[in-house]
Amino acid sequence: MNTVNLTINGKTASAACEPRTHLADFLRDTHNLTGTHIGCEHGVCGACTLLVDGVPTRSCITFAAACDGAEVTTVEGLDNDEIATELRAAFSREHGLQCGYCTPGMLVSARDVVLRMQDPTEHDIRFIMSGNLCRCTGYVGITRAIQSIIADRRARGIAAVPDGGRARLGPAGSGNAGSASAGGKAVSAAPSPKSSMPSVTTARKDDGWKPQTTFTQSFTVAHPADVVWEFFGRVGDVASCLPGASLTGEPVDGHVEGQIKVKVGPISAEFHGVADIARDDTSRTGTIEGAGKDKRSNSATRGRIAYAIKEGDEPGETRVDVTIGFTLTGMLAQFSRSGLVQDVANRLISVFVQNLEARLRHRAQGSAPERAPVTAEFDAGSLVSAVILGQIKGFFAKLFGRR
Repeated sequence: MNTVNLTINGKTASAACEPRTHLADFLRDTHNLTGTHIGCEHGVCGACTLLVDGVPTRSCITFAAACDGAEVTTVEGLDNDEIATELRAAFSREHGLQCGYCTPGMLVSARDVVLRMQDPTEHDIRFIMSGNLCRCTGYVGITRAIQSIIADRRARGIAAVPDGGRARLGPAGSGNAGSASAGGKAVSAAPSPKSSMPSVTTARKDDGWKPQTTFTQSFTVAHPADVVWEFFGRVGDVASCLPGASLTGEPVDGHVEGQIKVKVGPISAEFHGVADIARDDTSRTGTIEGAGKDKRSNSATRGRIAYAIKEGDEPGETRVDVTIGFTLTGMLAQFSRSGLVQDVANRLISVFVQNLEARLRHRAQGSAPERAPVTAEFDAGSLVSAVILGQIKGFFAKLFGRR
């Protein structure tokens, strides 16, 4: 493993990576800068283009370690860039994008054209942009957008910068690694002891965090409220009712460490994290605030669960109201669309309730609750498939006027 030190979008950053890790994966997986898209992984399509020391670079064929000490600018770092801002408006006006997958790399390359070419013809622009492929637009809108910005800037007296400010020959980023490492040797990351926990030590309840997605759910169990409230106080028993969840230690002063395994089709994630638990016996309400990380996908999640135990409509029944808020970042964030997540969460809660009922029933019968048959695994992939199928059926039912 090598420690790579970069200035990314104006901020210093350092992370360990394998020598073979290319810059695109380093930025996406280590720093969650997913605006850099990966297409061909052969340096052909241009989707991964970004700036290294101000020069457009194919990040899918550039080793991250070779850029040690360089300045890297991704499309996220061009939010306030004058040329990029003008290009975004022009791309929208001229219909220079459709699906948008090529757009980040296209904008970076187009910015370079605007910056260094004084008065290019349409042929010149098409030639210089030929390293960025688009499967949607046919390039007409892209070419017009670039032409319009160049014409506008030249009319305003803004001249091209000769060679785009390039001052060094050779591959982009070269010439930095030697000066950034001791004695010309790559600096290796010190081995760290293995741990089942990420560098998350607290749920950080007081930092003003707000979840991206929030929803409320209620369910009823056929057991008295005092029994359910007492059960919810045993964190290990509650975790055992949630498929894939387990504790890695005993709760201490409302603080607990644990993990949850989730399978989404071929993707298997194992989030390790911590949670802070608070309960109010008077109102029978509680909150759980937690944070965790999956090292394999470099995805992170943070969530808050608030619950209230109330008497049910029928004697001997209990209603549980639950409000769930969460934020998911990294590769698995693609599964965090609120509608889909809520449908999947509804089914997950249904499994939780079944397990809860089984444990409470065994306890009421004098049997050991841990011997109750429960669903121990959670395959979100099968649930997602069922959800999508249900949504399709619902769509056609509405389309043909059925209920």
